[in-house]
Amino acid sequence: MDLRIFTEPQQGATYDTLLTVAKATEDLGFDAFFRSDHFLRMGDSDGLPGPTDAWITLAGLARETKRIRLGTLMTAATFRLPGVLAIQVAQVDQMSGGRVELGLGAGWFAEEHTAYGIPFPKEKFGRLEEQLEIVTGLWATDAGKTFDFDGQYYQLKDSPALPKPAQAKIPVLIGGHGASRTPRLAARHADEFNMPFSSVEDTERQFGRVRAAAEKAGRAPDAITFSSALVVCVGKDDREVARRAAAIGREVDELKENGLAGTPAEVVEKIGRYAEAGSTRFYLQVLDLHDLDHLELISAQVQSQLS
Repeated sequence: MDLRIFTEPQQGATYDTLLTVAKATEDLGFDAFFRSDHFLRMGDSDGLPGPTDAWITLAGLARETKRIRLGTLMTAATFRLPGVLAIQVAQVDQMSGGRVELGLGAGWFAEEHTAYGIPFPKEKFGRLEEQLEIVTGLWATDAGKTFDFDGQYYQLKDSPALPKPAQAKIPVLIGGHGASRTPRLAARHADEFNMPFSSVEDTERQFGRVRAAAEKAGRAPDAITFSSALVVCVGKDDREVARRAAAIGREVDELKENGLAGTPAEVVEKIGRYAEAGSTRFYLQVLDLHDLDHLELISAQVQSQLS
């Protein structure tokens, strides 16, 4: 059972803060450090000191860490041209010695596009489909050969398809709640399918759709890793849980209903329910990036029971 630390830096975090959390992630035995790819804060946070770019951050962390996997949930297809994205991710993979994973989504947060002058097209899913074709196609093209693509949204001609990642294949993550197009896209491209912030019942239902789509596409469903992303709030007792919930502006009952919250025993039990639904990997959304004691508790009393 993999536990991965997942951060939301658009809510307010410097690179130095993220580096500290990433190093703690590595030192405490977690499997990976992931981050969101957003440029505007959400909710009541002031967002200070401002956003950081996902792939610039991961490039820095690639040189400062040695073991943990590094990636995004999810890079927005609206933020980058696919050829440029393929170059960026391949370079960070080289810089990390082959530890990068790419979560790629359609993009959804219109306000951040408006705030930073990023085009927000009406037809986003079709662009995501083409981006996946291009990015994976560029990486898979043999050295010395060229890559062409003639799509509705993107056209590439005689691309040298360089540079190549350090890994033979960078894992691609796809996720979401869509009932038809998302499972079909995952069946075709995903090494991992992630169900974000969903109930056990909804998670099991969506995993079933992805498995069915994979079988229909002639692919073994077990070739896909199934994972969940959930907010985490663990305390050694009810008082500590309440303190951590208050620090992130959330209610304990709501966190217990919608996330992984409570004492270590409660959280292990909840993880077990998701595991029964098919999750083998968990992205723990950590919202207070200065509470390193939280990570230590999860490592010592939650992760230790799952290994």
